[in-house]
Amino acid sequence: MTRVDFYVLAEAGETARERFACRLVEKACRLENRVFIHAGSPATAQRMDSLLWTFRDASFVPHVIDATDLEPALAEATPVRIGGGDEPDFEAQLLVNLAEDVPLFFSRFDRVAEIVPADPEARGAMRERYRFYRDRGYEMETHKMGGRS
Repeated sequence: MTRVDFYVLAEAGETARERFACRLVEKACRLENRVFIHAGSPATAQRMDSLLWTFRDASFVPHVIDATDLEPALAEATPVRIGGGDEPDFEAQLLVNLAEDVPLFFSRFDRVAEIVPADPEARGAMRERYRFYRDRGYEMETHKMGGRS
C-alpha cells in the first residue's frame, strides 16, 4: 500500500516548496529510485525543469519533462520525469505532488511526498489532503522541517 509523507516546511512560498522538492528528488535518485514530479501545471513543470539544474552547485539530477513523444531510450534512462497534469506512462517508486489536489493516480506509487510551505492557505490545503489519505486508510507520516529548505 502507498505510504504518504507530509513534509511541513518552516518557510513560506512556492519557491521554498519547489527547492525542497529538488532536494527530496536528489536524495531519491541517490537511492536509485525513479521519481515522478506531479507539477499540476505546465508552468510549474517548466520551473521545476529549470530549478533541477540550478538549485544547488555541483548537483546533477537527470530529469526530463514527461511527454508522449519522448525518445524511448532517453525515457528509459532518465530516472526523474516531470509532468504538468497527466498521468505518467512509466513506473516510478516516488510521486512528488506539487499540485493543489491529490492526483487520481497516486496509489500506483510506493510513496507520495506532499510538501507543505508555511503559508496559512497551504496548511489548510494540506489538512484537506491529509484527511483524504487518512479517510482511505493510507499509512502517513509527518516530517516537520526546520530552518531553510
